[in-house]
Amino acid sequence: MRFKSGSDLKSYREKLKQSLDPNRMSIRICMTGCRAYGAEAMRDAFKEELKAQNLADSVDIVETGCHGFCAKAPVCVIEPMGIFYQGLTPKVIPDIVEQTIKNGSIVEDFVFEDENGNKYPYEKDVPFYKTQVRVVLRNCGRINPTSIEDYIANDGYEAIAQVLTQKSPNEVIDVVKQSGLRGRGGAGFPTAMKWSFARSAPGGEKYIICNADEGDPGAFMDRAVLEGDPHSVLEGMMIGAYAIGSQTGYIYVRAEYPIAVEHLKIGIAKAEEMGFLGDNILGSGFNFRIILKEGAGAFVCGEETALIASIEGRRGMPNQRPPFPAVSGLWGKPTNINNVETWANVASIMLNGPEWYAGMGTETSKGTKVFALAGKVNNTGLVEVPMGITLKELIFDVGGGVPNKKKFKAAQTGGPSGGCIPEKLLDLPIDYESLAKAGAIMGSGGLIVVDNETCMVDMAKYFLTFTQNESCGKCVPCRMGTKRMLEILTRICEGDGRPEDIDLLRELAEKIKDASLCGLGQTAPNPVLTTLNQFRNEYEEHINNKKCPAGVCRALISFHIDAEKCTGCGRCRTACPQKAISGEKKKAHALDQSLCIQCGICKGECKFDAIYVT
Repeated sequence: MRFKSGSDLKSYREKLKQSLDPNRMSIRICMTGCRAYGAEAMRDAFKEELKAQNLADSVDIVETGCHGFCAKAPVCVIEPMGIFYQGLTPKVIPDIVEQTIKNGSIVEDFVFEDENGNKYPYEKDVPFYKTQVRVVLRNCGRINPTSIEDYIANDGYEAIAQVLTQKSPNEVIDVVKQSGLRGRGGAGFPTAMKWSFARSAPGGEKYIICNADEGDPGAFMDRAVLEGDPHSVLEGMMIGAYAIGSQTGYIYVRAEYPIAVEHLKIGIAKAEEMGFLGDNILGSGFNFRIILKEGAGAFVCGEETALIASIEGRRGMPNQRPPFPAVSGLWGKPTNINNVETWANVASIMLNGPEWYAGMGTETSKGTKVFALAGKVNNTGLVEVPMGITLKELIFDVGGGVPNKKKFKAAQTGGPSGGCIPEKLLDLPIDYESLAKAGAIMGSGGLIVVDNETCMVDMAKYFLTFTQNESCGKCVPCRMGTKRMLEILTRICEGDGRPEDIDLLRELAEKIKDASLCGLGQTAPNPVLTTLNQFRNEYEEHINNKKCPAGVCRALISFHIDAEKCTGCGRCRTACPQKAISGEKKKAHALDQSLCIQCGICKGECKFDAIYVT
């Protein structure tokens, strides 16, 4: 089927909606990230059991994108009741089919339970979901991402149909301006202003690009959207292309995202088949095509000019600006670049109006933001919350707090380019301005939580190692400056730190920020600067007292066995790779310091808290 007008699309959508039975039972199974935890086996078990119970024709299995609650994978939701089950294995599926599908009762063993023993059988009540406001993730975990029909039935492509028949390009830009949408790629530049620059730039041929080169450690926001709802990104790009006068768009996606690439290819092919991409879209005279470009995994290609160079077949290295891509970008033509999350917001803004979107968030940071919660937090996963939510609400209400009731220490926002926010700033609102004042950045949305067992010097070293490795090497401040900083951090962690190292680190950081060519080098020192500002005492402990307060840096710690607590169970002795632990069964063991390599395996194995670090 190929739609020739918006009315054709509207009629088709109405038929799709009429064919849907709201009371029909279905099982929504995450089949993207949850695959790593056995989702495919769980799906097959459901199919087999439904067939065995003669229920295959009356119960649908919907293979969806990410539900977000990655900590409890694999997950599924039984509709229309909205029952949320987590951590399932194939062997428990017969019980769920028998009790829930056939009899409508809840299997308590598989519902979500918080640290206080409270159980939440329904998805809408689970604390992880309750605070969220889903705009970008509106379809993720709810529709089959490979089915364009599912997207259309949920008002998909209605926004582009309205735009092409009811709005001029300038009116589209004005709607985006009124909404207050800012780029979600990191810097938070006003989206409408970016579009205006590209539209007003001279030249008949223009391009738009979707930056899907997500490379921050622990970040998977863009991947989940592309896997779970690719058409929302395609539709957003179509609207943006119409607004700036472009006929060709590129999606630059990491090749390491095979499911995202697969779903994008399917989505683009289906959109072309139905007339949403190509010539004379919906009979409007508007022509637009999307080309998929797979990146080779260079972190620096997330920078606009490096990304453009990579698409053109050149080595991904940044260029000095100006000229900016809006004036001279891809193939020297005016080019607009936004990231996945930014594009995924556009259709909803057009359908619901700018006032609706601007009604969420803060005065200067409108709408919602998607975060990848990772690290020392109970409810790891993908969340979407209104701008302005406090860090405390995000980590403790949505994220469920720190595991094993340990003490929260800090949160790293913005990935390797971001900064650490300490416990004293837990009430900080999460918006562009507040994070900047705290020395951090929003970034693309990675948020890593750490507890008191995390060494902040080691953490700064980890992120600087990443950015130093990913530096393209084009400019000296980034190439050599980050190398010198990393050498100093390594020396401190190995017990060879010098008192002057703290001032030297700060001086190097400031010079690298000021003199680097692109955003990678300009933000690479952020983790070091924020840890110096907020956790200077840890640097001083490493340098002056040759101790690591968190018990992480191997050269500065030693493991010991508390004879009064040790039961002689032998677990630590068996696990030790160096055979450094000896002792008889049911008698206190001993640890030979000359053999110990401070790997910490013994401490992890001990069930009696008998092994401690000094």
